[in-house]
Amino acid sequence: MDILFYVFAGAIAIAAALATIAIWAPRPARFRVLAVVITTFFIPVVYVQLIGMLSKPKPMSFEWYERSVKKAIVLGISLHEEESIYLWLRPEGSSEPRYYVVPWNMKLAEKLEDAVDEAAGGNSTIVLENPFYRRSLQEWGDLNIEIVPPPIPPLKYPPIAPRIFNPREERI
Repeated sequence: MDILFYVFAGAIAIAAALATIAIWAPRPARFRVLAVVITTFFIPVVYVQLIGMLSKPKPMSFEWYERSVKKAIVLGISLHEEESIYLWLRPEGSSEPRYYVVPWNMKLAEKLEDAVDEAAGGNSTIVLENPFYRRSLQEWGDLNIEIVPPPIPPLKYPPIAPRIFNPREERI
C-alpha cells in the first residue's frame, strides 16, 4: 500500500501538467476553465479508483514487479469452480500478504486442495516455487507446490538435580 501514495501523486502531477498546458495554450477562456474543472474532477476519481483496487485480487499473470521472487507462502485459497482460483500469498522477502486470482484450472485446483488438506493435517506450510513465472493457461497445473513441515523445536536436556554438599564425602 505504500506505493499507492506515489501512484496517486504521479496521477495528480500528470493531470496538473496537462491542465497547465491547456491553460497556457492560445485558446478561448472557456476551454481553459474547462481544463481546470476537468482536472478538479479527475483527482477524486483517481483516488476512489485506487482505493477500490486495494480490495480486488490482482491477476497473477499481471505481476511483473515481483517476477523474480523464487518462493511464496500460501496463506489461503478459495476455489470457485469453472470460474477462478483465488490465492492469498506472502512472497519471499515480504511481510504483507497479496491477493491474486488465477484462471480456473482443474489440475491446479486439485493440486492446491490436496496440498491444503495435507498441510492442515501436519500443521505444515504450503510454498509455491516461482509463483509469478509467465505461464500459459495449460501450464498453471504444473505449479511447484512444496509442503514444508513445521520446524522441530530444539531438544531440551533433562534437568540435572543440584548436587547437595555432604561433608562426609571424601575430597580428592
